[in-house]
Amino acid sequence: MEEPAEVRVGRGQRLIEAIREDLELFGVAELEERIEVLQSEIARVTAQIDRKRAGRAAADALFGAGPR
Repeated sequence: MEEPAEVRVGRGQRLIEAIREDLELFGVAELEERIEVLQSEIARVTAQIDRKRAGRAAADALFGAGPR
């Protein structure tokens, strides 16, 4: 018998699911932990944006800024 194929979760799907969670089910400590995790994720995403902007600026400096 074959094992079922892995279900692929769409890009951003877990974030959407987390946003829709009922926060009434969480205690204060769990909510505080959730805030810490979200703040860490914001910092990670911000750092990625900065890296992408720096890469874009380097490419523009090398090849000249073209129309966007």
